[in-house]
Amino acid sequence: MGGVATRGATVAFGKFGLKAMDAHWITSRQIEAARRAITHHIKREGKVWIRIFPHQAVTSTPNETRMGGGKGTVSHYVATVKPGTVMFEMDGVPYEVAKEALTLAGHKLPIRTKVVVRGI
Repeated sequence: MGGVATRGATVAFGKFGLKAMDAHWITSRQIEAARRAITHHIKREGKVWIRIFPHQAVTSTPNETRMGGGKGTVSHYVATVKPGTVMFEMDGVPYEVAKEALTLAGHKLPIRTKVVVRGI
């Protein structure tokens, strides 16, 4: 996962966004945990956009299995995130509330994040 994001690197839908500062795989569970943290903090006011989707399947073989035997079953799904990708966006709430909600969401993710504002 080299390089920086060229697509999805700007806030396109809302006023505030959560931008990734590192490259990492984000699992569907982590995306859902961050989304729930945002919606809980803003008390379901405003609108939230999720800009990443876990398309990539990660496979794993069971423990204590001999070598060979082919590829394992799908374990979980991940979204590949590069530095600069805007992962979440929101609108309809004041800046202070949005910043706090996106900061809480960033704590649920395994990467460093930054709150960005549209036009800055």
